[in-house]
Amino acid sequence: MAQQNNRQPGVLRSLDWWTIGIYLALLIFGWLSVCGASYTFGDTDIFSMDTRSGMQIVWIGTSICLGFVILMLDDRFYDTFSFVIYAVLLLLLFITIFNPHEIKGSRSWLVLGPLRLQPAEFAKFATALATAKFMSTYGYNIHYWKHFAVSLSIILVPMLFIILQRETGSALVYLAFFLVFYREGMPGSVLFTGIAAVIYFVVGIRYEEVMLWDTPTSVGKFTVLLLIQLFTVGMVWIYCKNRELCLQLVALCIGPTVLALLFSEFVIPFNVVWVQLAVSVILMGVLLWWALGSRLYQYYLILLFAFGSIAFFYSADYMLNDVLQDHQRVRINVLLGLEEDPSGAGYNVHQSEIAIGSGGLEGKGFLNGTQTKLKFVPEQDTDFIFCTVGEEEGFLGSATVLLLFLALILRLIHLAERQQFRFGRVYGYSVVSIFLFHVFINVGMVLGLTPVIGIPLPFFSYGGSSLWGFSFLLFIFLRIDAGRNLIRS
Repeated sequence: MAQQNNRQPGVLRSLDWWTIGIYLALLIFGWLSVCGASYTFGDTDIFSMDTRSGMQIVWIGTSICLGFVILMLDDRFYDTFSFVIYAVLLLLLFITIFNPHEIKGSRSWLVLGPLRLQPAEFAKFATALATAKFMSTYGYNIHYWKHFAVSLSIILVPMLFIILQRETGSALVYLAFFLVFYREGMPGSVLFTGIAAVIYFVVGIRYEEVMLWDTPTSVGKFTVLLLIQLFTVGMVWIYCKNRELCLQLVALCIGPTVLALLFSEFVIPFNVVWVQLAVSVILMGVLLWWALGSRLYQYYLILLFAFGSIAFFYSADYMLNDVLQDHQRVRINVLLGLEEDPSGAGYNVHQSEIAIGSGGLEGKGFLNGTQTKLKFVPEQDTDFIFCTVGEEEGFLGSATVLLLFLALILRLIHLAERQQFRFGRVYGYSVVSIFLFHVFINVGMVLGLTPVIGIPLPFFSYGGSSLWGFSFLLFIFLRIDAGRNLIRS
């Protein structure tokens, strides 16, 4: 007992109180936003347990209490039982797939009497722990494909289970772990490939029906194929250092394409994309020739990038029209400007933009927002809660909230970098990546900049599962960070 009493003050003194202060500030702002989003004219008691704002106080109080419990546990507990925690959450995710309770088309909730829990929110910290545990094992090297494959599978398994629960938005959050892999040595080309895929999809789908000049050539296909060729040449320049070959490849890509474009414009109109495809095949043939001659594996990887890029681009249309569900397809089309649907799929975003714009510089004041009080914005106290911040607190309040999130993320990066062991660093960057993804996507979808995928804003969106999940995620890291200065018995 004496030893326990001696350890408690040490843990509390070692805590990063700046992060806890930011956490508490976000909780306060979040509760005020839930009040504003759920308040109805005529309500007399915003603290009543019959209201959303009253229940949010319960979730906030329990989150703080659970955070305190987490801080009192030995930090080695999380390292030792990482895989056990991960396995338990995987089991819960798997059970939830067969959940008979369907809420808004999703089977991601476990209903236990009056209590509803979403295991996907808790699986984030469990996956972060398991990833950190595996990547901190002796001899781990992310450049070994077997090690990288196992790390990837730790992320993909819960992601698959969540997709089977029809909760695609929550599953996409796990893509944030690629930022962790990049910090731990994953080649930048892998991250670039993901970014390039997004560019191919957006440009190709958005401008597919736009014709280039007076030719029957799709601007979307023409641009994407040209980008694939130029990206491929750029990789040869960076990774193979073969400048002479790069110049030849640039001439191969640009020359025939320009000649074909001029011929199609001024002589006989035809689809220049066919010439680009032929050039791409020749380009890949040249890369294969150099790979066999030089025996440098980099050429094989660049060849794989070029082939995979073309395959991905031509499968994107099929994925959009035949794989995605109707509401998901419509949301993407609305975001890309292919459809105007202010009363349907684009209604949420349209109304949230009106609410944020009506707030002006200083906002309409607490509980004085008209768009939110009259319930024009669906899901305004969960996924679209940031519109309440914009309407009631205005630009200044919105900027303050975003600066608080920025301060939290920068502080967590600082804590992650000062970890003495890889386990703490990997887990810390997992926390950073998850928060960054949630804030960027949630605020972006409210402003109409990113697709509406239905993920909560940390510490703001109403609900116990998300608030508990984010608190677990944060306080486990704070406990791991506090343990670095404690004397071990």
